[in-house]
Amino acid sequence: MTLESLELQTGPDPAAAIIVLHGLGADGNDFVPIARELDLAPVGAVRFVFPHAPLRPVTINGGYVMRAWYDILGTDLQRREDEAGLRASQSEVQALLDREAGRGIAPARTVLMGFSQGCAMALLAGLRAPQRLAGLACLSGYLPLAASTAAERSEANRDLPIFQAHGQLDPIIALARGAASRDALRALGYAVQWHEYPMAHAVCPEEIEDLNRWLVQVLA
Repeated sequence: MTLESLELQTGPDPAAAIIVLHGLGADGNDFVPIARELDLAPVGAVRFVFPHAPLRPVTINGGYVMRAWYDILGTDLQRREDEAGLRASQSEVQALLDREAGRGIAPARTVLMGFSQGCAMALLAGLRAPQRLAGLACLSGYLPLAASTAAERSEANRDLPIFQAHGQLDPIIALARGAASRDALRALGYAVQWHEYPMAHAVCPEEIEDLNRWLVQVLA
């Protein structure tokens, strides 16, 4: 079964889809207001899909149960990764991509977008998706399971366009972590459009404007 999701359509018979993956402890409602701010008229009707991550105990938060795409085992996000949780959610995200294809929206007209943990999942699932996507929009996150990316990435998405944005004052996922992910992606040949803003672990109006322009570029 695919994850429970909210949906928003900008018009009838959508010809493009944007799947938005929320951050730790949030849910699919989190990015609905931001989606409403976007002007994607040049693209035509768009279906936004906002899935809710599974409920699970999160180690770094004392085992408190919350919506999370994977467990956070500690502050070192690179050396202590919940690979089992990441892989399980990768399959869930791929199922969402497959569902959109089954509903008539080609993968090449689908953007996978995420914030924080959702950004990590967008990169993990999007780079490994077997069918070509329109692009990945990656906000305030990082590249998970980085060491396996080169071997596991799909041929169809080897030159996938990537929008990556990060706050210069982010206390949750440091700017340096996001920049290191950018550099790793570029080293693999991905066209990363990088943006950074004077903000913390958040989204700002300038970022929404830049994201809007990029979405029109990859979907119009």
